[in-house]
This record gives sequence, structure tokens and C-alpha cells, in this order.
Amino acid sequence: MLPFYKKYWRTAFDIALIVLTVYLIMFAFSYVYRIATPIFFAFVIFICIEPLAKLLNKWGIKKSIASGISVITFTLVILGAFSGAAVLIKNQGEALIDKFPTYQRVFAEQVGNLTAELETQLDRLPSDMNLSEEAENLIAGATANVQSWAKGFLTWLIGSVSSFSSFLFNFVLGIILAYFLSIEIKTWKQTASEKTPRTFKTAFFFLRDNVFRGIGSYLKAQLKMITITFVVILIALILLRVENAFVIAVVAAIFDVLPLLGVSTLFIPWIIYLFIVGKVSLAIWLSALLLVVIVTRQILEPKITGDSLGVSAFTMLAFMIISLSLFGVAGVILSPILVILLKSLYDQGYFHRWIRPPAGEYDAPAKEQDNELSHP
Repeated sequence: MLPFYKKYWRTAFDIALIVLTVYLIMFAFSYVYRIATPIFFAFVIFICIEPLAKLLNKWGIKKSIASGISVITFTLVILGAFSGAAVLIKNQGEALIDKFPTYQRVFAEQVGNLTAELETQLDRLPSDMNLSEEAENLIAGATANVQSWAKGFLTWLIGSVSSFSSFLFNFVLGIILAYFLSIEIKTWKQTASEKTPRTFKTAFFFLRDNVFRGIGSYLKAQLKMITITFVVILIALILLRVENAFVIAVVAAIFDVLPLLGVSTLFIPWIIYLFIVGKVSLAIWLSALLLVVIVTRQILEPKITGDSLGVSAFTMLAFMIISLSLFGVAGVILSPILVILLKSLYDQGYFHRWIRPPAGEYDAPAKEQDNELSHP
């Protein structure tokens, strides 16, 4: 073991420093996010209101008035949309939760009937074995777990939109800060340009060119894709006269955000349930809807998203899960940025300079081999 440690200790030390740096960044961000949440809200709101404020300012309106008009417009649109969505999610979510026991009972009864019919066709089964009871018990346990998980998810969703006070406080402070930031943005840019050290400027330009622009374009593209998915599913469910269509479409959109999951995570169990309980027509229509959503996404995604960020869905989801466990919501917010940053650093060769490889473990590049042959 000693030769192994001698060979790899430098490499392990360099990797440990990078991991420690990432951990400290995540820890610092999660701490700052907890104590300064309105400031992060302010930056997001500023990004949303500044285009309109700039446009009005170009038309000759004073910047303070233009920013005020933009803030008021943004506030009315967001509060109106959020309030309406919150009411629908709360009402339809509670109605859906109340019907879960009925769905479970119907599903268990239908499976019991199917197994009882199967039992009558199988004369070779032992006389002391009641297949229908065994199946009912198995299905009851499985559906209870699914029901518990679904109730927990919907309860979390309803609770998130119902606990409006904390969000409203941060949102109001964020709007106020965003308004003043919109007015003072030129002063802040000038101060940053004059007072920021060159090293930090270089780091900022690297992040801007290699990380922030890519993430911004990716988020815009994903928002378009999620909106298309939500609208298609909502309209289809309304046409099919499915109850609680809005909350189901919202849940489908949430699953569509998550890497590796997608709307199939919601629709496939639902379709299987409908086939078992005898609602074949609705199951077929939902299967067609799922196929349409998947095909539409496969066709539109390359055109909307353009170049990929170059990070696999598994890597992104795994990093988000670990970040959520360690740092909460702040970790989920920062994790995509860090993953893209690490990918950019690797692509541009920084890791090759920062991490010293163990001696003799990698072949020398062809150019170095030629030099060695020409100068023995």
C-alpha cells in the first residue's frame, strides 16, 4: 500500500483541494442565501424588469419612472398569475387527495376480481392457497405506498403555494431592491469596472462567457419546452374531461423539469391503473397524449435548446440530489452553475494544470515522445 500512496498522494491532494473548494462555495452560498434571500429575489426580478425599463428610458422616459412602470407591470402580472395558480392548485390538489382512497379501493377490488377469475381457471393450485386474497393484500400494500407518496407530494405542493407570507415578504423586499438596482445600475457597473481587481475581472469574464450565458440560454429553452408541455397536457385533459386537469398538468410540468424523469413518470402508472380498472378508452387517449408529448419534445428540443451544455442528465440530477441533501434549496439553485463551471474548466484544460497526475500512469504525448527520441 505504501507505494500506492507515494504515487497517488499528490493527485489525491489536488483533487481534495478542488472538492473542498466546491464544498466551501456551496456552504457559503447556502448560508448567504438563508440570510439574504430578498437580495437573490432582487437580482432575478431585476433581470425581468430591466429590458422594459431600458426600452422606456430609450423612449425618453426618466429612468426612475421607467423602472417604476416596469416594476408595477411585473408585480401585477406575477401576483395575478401566482394567485390564480395557487387557488387552482389548492382546490384541485385537495380534491385529488380526497379521492385517493376511492382510487385505491377500486384498484384493489378490480385486481381481486381478476385474480379470482384466474384462480377458477387454474385447477392445479393447492387447495389451501387463496390467490385472490394474496393479490389483494399485495396490491393493498403497494397502493398504500403509492398513495402515501402521492399525498405527500401534493401536500407539499399545496403547502408551498399556501404558505404565502414568507414568499410575499421576500418578494416585496426583492421588488424594492430591484427598483433601486435598476436606477443605480450604471453607477454599480462603473464602480465595479474601476475598483474590481484584475484577477476577479478575469474570473467574472470567464464565468460570463462560459457559464452564465450558456445557463441563461438553457433555462430559457427549458422554460419554453415546459410551457409547451404544460399547455398541451392541460388542453388535452380538459378536452378529455379529466377532473383536476390543472393540478395534473402542473405536476407533469414539474416532472418534465427533472432530468431522467419526465412526464412518463406520471403518465405510465396512471395509464396502467386505468387499464386495470377498466377505463380502457381514457387509457388509450392518455397513451396517445403521452406519445404526442414525447414526440413533440424530441422534435422541438434540438431546435429550441440548440447546443447542449455538455453535461449528462445523470450527472446533473446526481449533483442536484447531493446538493439538496447537504445544503437544501440553495444547493439545488447553485448546483447546475457549479456543474457547468467544472465542465468548462475541464474542457479548457484547467484541471490538467491543477491536478498533478501520478508518475508513469499515463503515456507521454506524442510530441514529447518525439522529442525524447530526437534527443536521447
